[in-house]
Amino acid sequence: MPSGSTKGVGRDFVLTTADIPSSKSAAMIGRANLEATVNERIDLAIHMLGDLAECDVPLGPMTTYRVGGAAAVFVRPRTTHDLTMLATAWKATELPMLVVGRGSNLLIADHGHAGIAVSLTGLSNDIDVQVPTPLDERGDGHAAGDQVVVSAGGAVALPVLARRTVAAGLTGFEWAVGVPGSVGGGVRMNAGGHGSDIATSLIDVDLFDLSVGATQVMPAGSLGLRFRGSGLLDHQVVLVARLALSPGSRQQSLAELEEIVRWRREHQPGGQNAGSVFVNPVPGQITAGELIDRVGLRGFRIGTAHVSQKHANFIQADEGGRAIDVRDVIETVRRRVAEETGYVLRSEVRLVGFDDGDDRNEP
Repeated sequence: MPSGSTKGVGRDFVLTTADIPSSKSAAMIGRANLEATVNERIDLAIHMLGDLAECDVPLGPMTTYRVGGAAAVFVRPRTTHDLTMLATAWKATELPMLVVGRGSNLLIADHGHAGIAVSLTGLSNDIDVQVPTPLDERGDGHAAGDQVVVSAGGAVALPVLARRTVAAGLTGFEWAVGVPGSVGGGVRMNAGGHGSDIATSLIDVDLFDLSVGATQVMPAGSLGLRFRGSGLLDHQVVLVARLALSPGSRQQSLAELEEIVRWRREHQPGGQNAGSVFVNPVPGQITAGELIDRVGLRGFRIGTAHVSQKHANFIQADEGGRAIDVRDVIETVRRRVAEETGYVLRSEVRLVGFDDGDDRNEP
């Protein structure tokens, strides 16, 4: 049985209208009713999930910001049956759903996530390099030839996959060695860098849809991939991604990996951050960092968070810091840049559990 209910640990979660799953209109459930029933709905999810449910699990340490509160319910599915149980509990309670991944683009509110958080690390961690396939026969738009299909679980770290593909003598995924996210998160955000992105090599994904409790194969063209984003919803969980890569020079690819790592260490800060916060408004021409510098916000601080001195598009959190400070720096930077330059920056960071805004942090 679970370690205890949320009430048993002295927490009363409040589900706000910002937390309602996208499939349910806020107008369909009154705010007062949400606040009155959230703890009962959490307890129902815990009861339905049985031993799968963990309660009041800190999420901050699972993110690269390392700040923020706990998830009311935390699940680590290990089988498709576990996913089916999760789907049943989610549909019955309509609690907000969060797939944590590597936590490299998440900012969790200090009071936590009043819903279900999921980690796939025990379910989809495999990497499989297949024999060359005539890809034009698959109907995915890639040219035929000696390209190789690589299958990677949604929980696989992007840098690990980059190094594994290079070790297998493949080229086309070296860029990912510097992206501290998971394959699933990379698909959801169409992660990229150094002139490439997930969409460049993605064939299709195995997607578990919690709304129907089943796995579907979805071609890359149906995912709504765009610059640092996609059309995937919270209840659509990437289990496996298949990529088309090409044979190449292992020596040249290793040198490229080393150069990418060297460049990132030289130009980007370490510590508690989520990488680049804002999408470049005009890719290849105008960067978010340039605009933030233009309005004089390099080093700008609110409480326990500040704009990095090393790279203006990075926002750092202090050890033991507060998520609200990070959020306030993000919003202040966006407002100042809009007022002084006319560019409205779009954030790559997903805000989770904040009472006063959309969790996708769109302008």
